[in-house]
Amino acid sequence: MNFLEDIGIFELSLISIFFIFYFIYLVRIYRIGKQIKVNLKGVFIKFFIRILFFTLMIISLLGPNFGVIEEKVEVIGKDIIIAVDLSESMNANDIQPTRLEKVKFEIKRIINEFDNDRLGIIMFSGEAFVQCPLTYDRNALNLFVETLNTGLVPKSGTDFGPPLELGLSKLQDESSDGKDIKSKIIILFSDGEDFGDNTEESIDKIKENSLKLFSVGIGTKEGSRIKDDFGKFKKDNEGKDVITKLNSSSLRETADKTGGKYYEISKNKNEISQMINEIKNIKGDVIDQKMSNVSDNKYFYFLLCALILIAIDFIFVSKIISL
Repeated sequence: MNFLEDIGIFELSLISIFFIFYFIYLVRIYRIGKQIKVNLKGVFIKFFIRILFFTLMIISLLGPNFGVIEEKVEVIGKDIIIAVDLSESMNANDIQPTRLEKVKFEIKRIINEFDNDRLGIIMFSGEAFVQCPLTYDRNALNLFVETLNTGLVPKSGTDFGPPLELGLSKLQDESSDGKDIKSKIIILFSDGEDFGDNTEESIDKIKENSLKLFSVGIGTKEGSRIKDDFGKFKKDNEGKDVITKLNSSSLRETADKTGGKYYEISKNKNEISQMINEIKNIKGDVIDQKMSNVSDNKYFYFLLCALILIAIDFIFVSKIISL
């Protein structure tokens, strides 16, 4: 037999008070009995009964349980895929220290805010790859976020199609019995320079599945130069510095077409908090089922036995008085 609660100050206080007052009571009864020379056998029988029902009441307070019941527990929450653009333009420093470092900081905020939901990370440029599958493990998520850098993906132009396709695929895999996945969300972080040809097709599939897409633009309209792998600023064919600017229109259009919203991180604007609040307002769904071993609290049986003994004690006193 196990107990749901450990014996604490409250229970110890009750036990102490009971024994202190009952000891005083017994001493008094003993002295009176000695003076008038009566048999005190009944007093000690009553003492034993009272000790017994008091012990049973203390046990019932502690929540005795035995026997194990296996129950299926449904986990209610959301599945959130975070897609991160790792193209070279994300190394621009118009957002300090760089666009990518700022995105990593904000993703960690999101991870901390949605601690009861499953999150996964996709990295992309021209192609998309799963960096971290959907998980509840916040330590693993933060570790994968910390390792994100533009060297993890092939150097090519940004394409929104592959991460949207991959995100939809992973969320569909986690969806039960093919129902609408309205509690499944994709968050797309990018500077908005989409050079892909299949983005429209991916957006249509997301709309068909009633999936929510939130896009986040990172950068400024003025833009910034980009450093290459050797620490030098990239130049075009004419020898001029390559300037990368935030292209919010493609990100805004992508979100609008799926019924989602566009948010922005720039020098004087950070709308991540608004996005977090918007996602929190989305009703969760059954995203997992777990088998849990639950012990059955049997306090009632101990309390019932204590009440029966209290009744016997009361009847026993009444009989003595009637004599």
